[in-house]
Amino acid sequence: MTSDTGTAVETENGLVYGPSGKRLDLYRPAGAPGPVPTVLLWHGAGPDERDVLAPLARTAAARGLLVLVPDWRPDAADGGRAHLLESLCFVRKEAGGLGGDGESFALAGWSAGAGATLGVALRPEVADGWRPSAVVGLAGRYDLPARTTGTAPLTDLAAGLDPAVPVHLVHGSRDAVLDARHSRDLAEALRAAGRPVTLREPATDHAGVIMTEFDPAVNRCVPTGAGHAVAAGRLVAGVLTEAAGGAARAGHSL
Repeated sequence: MTSDTGTAVETENGLVYGPSGKRLDLYRPAGAPGPVPTVLLWHGAGPDERDVLAPLARTAAARGLLVLVPDWRPDAADGGRAHLLESLCFVRKEAGGLGGDGESFALAGWSAGAGATLGVALRPEVADGWRPSAVVGLAGRYDLPARTTGTAPLTDLAAGLDPAVPVHLVHGSRDAVLDARHSRDLAEALRAAGRPVTLREPATDHAGVIMTEFDPAVNRCVPTGAGHAVAAGRLVAGVLTEAAGGAARAGHSL
């Protein structure tokens, strides 16, 4: 499939990522001559909604990234923790064979997935001491327990825990589901702790930041061509490229 940038993107759908039998989708630039920067991208609180992130994942892959988007169940008894960490383990082991980098990659998440990403950086013991190269939080909230750790990222920061990697935040200024103040509060806390953080607030809403709109008829987010969402998604794709360390190699800028 060719993206709107003219770059061909290959996809593989429904790869089983672990003992749970959960599946993920893979997006990568076609014909890449070698390993490309990698992003593991977690969806929000809708169960098994990896397809919701397809427009953003495809746009990011067109920038030269390998993007892996797993299903997970926020309604599981453990809040989805096992699925999230299982997908992380899979990418660490398998990304190299899929055209990416399994040693150092960016961890990104939207909505409920956002706090989960930061939790891993703050408490790397949940991933056997591993940390991502960077964290990207999209339209998230950080004063609630992270699905990966069971503790709130803001509480961990206040206790002196250090994410030790750059944190990139994007939050729509028109978000009526989770107010952008949640990302502003986190950015302020990180700056106060002397940690590197960026915050961008495109003029879009909760769904628009991932190039979608909420459709009440199906009770889920669906792709949209609305200008504000397309612009926001392209911005996020650039942030993902920066976070994954691929800006120079991909030849794109924000």
